[in-house]
Amino acid sequence: MIDPANRELAVKLIQEANQNGARLAKACQELHISVRTYERWVADGGVKVDQRPLTKRPVPKNKLSPEERD
Repeated sequence: MIDPANRELAVKLIQEANQNGARLAKACQELHISVRTYERWVADGGVKVDQRPLTKRPVPKNKLSPEERD
């Protein structure tokens, strides 16, 4: 997981390279991210914060009960 400061820096570098004539795919490739990842990061005009830690995850249906665990 990339922290927000590094994500903003990566987006800034990719945008700078793209404005100076580099293809978006090549700029993303240099930072080892996909173009789709970059597109998700900059959707809605700004750099999005990673939502994975904030997402509620459902309890697995096959999770052991405390009695089964003992």
